[in-house]
Amino acid sequence: MIRLSGKLRASLIIGGQGIRARKLRTFLSMVSLFLGVLAVVVVQAGAEIANRAMLADVELAQGKDGTRQMYLPTEGRTTSVVMEVMEGRADAVAVTTTRAIIGEPGVKPINEGGGPIDQPGSGGPPMTCDANGCYALEDPDSAAPRGQAVELQLVGLTGDVRQFRPFRPSQGQWLDFAGAPSLAPRLVLNEQAAKAFTRHHVPAEMRVDGATANPTPRIIGVVDDGGYQPTAYVRADELTNWMPVASMNDTTSGRGGLQVLMTPDAVEVEHALRARLVAAGTPEDQIHVTTVETLKRMSTELALMRWIFLGMAALVLLIGVAGILNVGLATVGERIEEFALRRAVGTPRLLLAGIVLAETLLTGLLTAALAIGAGVVGLQLALTLFGSQYPALEGTAFPWQAGVAGIIAGLVAGVLGGLVPALRAARIPIATVMRA
Repeated sequence: MIRLSGKLRASLIIGGQGIRARKLRTFLSMVSLFLGVLAVVVVQAGAEIANRAMLADVELAQGKDGTRQMYLPTEGRTTSVVMEVMEGRADAVAVTTTRAIIGEPGVKPINEGGGPIDQPGSGGPPMTCDANGCYALEDPDSAAPRGQAVELQLVGLTGDVRQFRPFRPSQGQWLDFAGAPSLAPRLVLNEQAAKAFTRHHVPAEMRVDGATANPTPRIIGVVDDGGYQPTAYVRADELTNWMPVASMNDTTSGRGGLQVLMTPDAVEVEHALRARLVAAGTPEDQIHVTTVETLKRMSTELALMRWIFLGMAALVLLIGVAGILNVGLATVGERIEEFALRRAVGTPRLLLAGIVLAETLLTGLLTAALAIGAGVVGLQLALTLFGSQYPALEGTAFPWQAGVAGIIAGLVAGVLGGLVPALRAARIPIATVMRA
């Protein structure tokens, strides 16, 4: 082990001296290899960042990987039971959905049906849904004039849903679930709803289906939830100040259903909910629980895309390997007398090969360091210029996987480009020293 360590150290020292003595050729080798290593770094970094961006968008709508989702019908005492079980829980959140109209009373909303504000009428007619499907309802406001009002989806929450769906803050603040509920419901809008209220200044009166009176809400913040439909989030207990618990879910436009989001460890909550719901008369076959497995579902597509781009980067890397190989063979040809003399004074063939291979390996590592540095600077520059246009990339750091891939690419290129010159140097006969 000591002799091997000494040979390795000697190879690295002599290889480094060779690089310093032939700066121009080293520079040419690095230029030919730089683009190949940089391509590998960029592909790996791009794949990791794309994975994170895709997962971030999916998490906004479906939840983080591992989240347990329970879907429940709204008949009977289901909503009341869920609200009782969820009280004071931090590892589970119940999500209710109903319709709200904010603005002038007795008028049709600008976006009738609750669709995007820039696509009026896209929400469709009022619908009701049951076990047999969805059916159109007679619109009670069909004779009402169109006025200054905005229809949106009102989502009631029993706790902070961001532990499951990491909404991105845009303005203001998120809901505070500490303290007593307010009589003036505090709303956090998504960006589609914020766009509607920016374009249309409407009175602050909120009509909620099933409410006993029209409350005056307070808008405290805006978040990006990835949704296309105007939506507002509110504390469920602030909503129950104005409406019975049984009315917190409706089936209009297919919005019906009650959802409970749980952490993977919230086994107790799941069992308690299932037992109490069945005891309250909810059919057990209507209680559906699923686990979010986005990464597992998308892994095949993501891996295929990564391998395709890595194959393209490998082709560019091979061009750099060819450049190192060419420079290495030329260098060995010029140093034949030097290597023959080393052989004459007892230098082993393995050490000669190690000297040549050490030069190409060091060249590959230096090139990898430059390529990784260029990748880091390029990513920061791209985030500075375009980060505001892509909120999912906010706070993105250079992925360490790309750095490791760059180092491996540099080492592989050094071995492939230096192996043939190293073998040639090891086979130089001692008799060649007589030419000097």
